[in-house]
Amino acid sequence: MTVLQTRQLRLDPCRPSDRADFIALERDPEVMRFLTGGHPVDPEQDAPDATFLRPRGSEPYVWTGRRITNDAFVGWFCLWPESETTAEIGYRLRREDWGQGLASEGIRALVDWGFASGGYQKVVATTMTVNHASRRVMEKIGLTHERTVPGDWPIPIPGCELGEVWYALTRANWNGS
Repeated sequence: MTVLQTRQLRLDPCRPSDRADFIALERDPEVMRFLTGGHPVDPEQDAPDATFLRPRGSEPYVWTGRRITNDAFVGWFCLWPESETTAEIGYRLRREDWGQGLASEGIRALVDWGFASGGYQKVVATTMTVNHASRRVMEKIGLTHERTVPGDWPIPIPGCELGEVWYALTRANWNGS
């Protein structure tokens, strides 16, 4: 994996020293709202049935986002291979960094890298229908709605009955960062 840089962020391959920052994200009820209903995640307990990524600093395909200006931790971003030609994007940001365009900036950099250097032809993403902020990020970077499917979450979350939204973007339709 390579280091990526945007206007505001540096994305480094994650490392074990990032573990505490990753765990702090999982302890914030608002950050986890659409994943666990806001319930904290026990950092010491493995969750083999988890339906979401819980990086600990040694995962391939996960980048740690830090501000260029002061090296402050912002969150993590991933471009997880689903197949040789398709990858799924994901991210989690500190609440203090929401609403500043950092999610779309970081994901756009990963998508650009994935198409230019990662060999991917398609990038996909999913979110809950009621997660309007994540839906805006996906649409802002050019992913288009593919389908909405019924949700099947182990922890009922308000709005989960509305389903899960699937988005996709192909290399041919990418306009770059």
